[in-house]
Amino acid sequence: MKSGDELPALTIPITRTLIVAGALASRDYQDVHHDTEAAREKGSPDIFMNILTTNGLVGRYLTDHFGPHCVLRKVAIRLGAPNYPGDTMVLRGTVTEVSDGTAVVRIVGANGLGHHVTGTATVSLPEDAAIASPPEDVATVSVPEGTAAASLPEDVATRNLPEDTE
Repeated sequence: MKSGDELPALTIPITRTLIVAGALASRDYQDVHHDTEAAREKGSPDIFMNILTTNGLVGRYLTDHFGPHCVLRKVAIRLGAPNYPGDTMVLRGTVTEVSDGTAVVRIVGANGLGHHVTGTATVSLPEDAAIASPPEDVATVSVPEGTAAASLPEDVATRNLPEDTE
């Protein structure tokens, strides 16, 4: 790995479930993250994603790439265009610096309105960071029949996990 390397893009469908579940999981009960009418009364066309959910997705993006043994040392992000239901956000990263077992990555997450999130992250790398990118043939998690999948975030049933995870 070296400065200038680009991380593979991560495409995230922005659903109502993702927005509401992220807000609830981060204990952000602001009505603009779950109540469409309240959001409209406050000038927004719809509910929108909170910064804590965005921060979590940025963290997921980095750990998916660098592997489960990396450590996020610093994440500094700024929000721009809101993430509304029905849109898609694509996260991209570029390594800007590598030294002493750490990497600095420039992050940009864009949606149909523009840049939703921009920032940088400092990541402590595992010894095998050069091969830490997930393999192309990662396992797929399936939700057992009869599970209340409607209550799970929409990406849980297709989330990629290492092959030895069951």
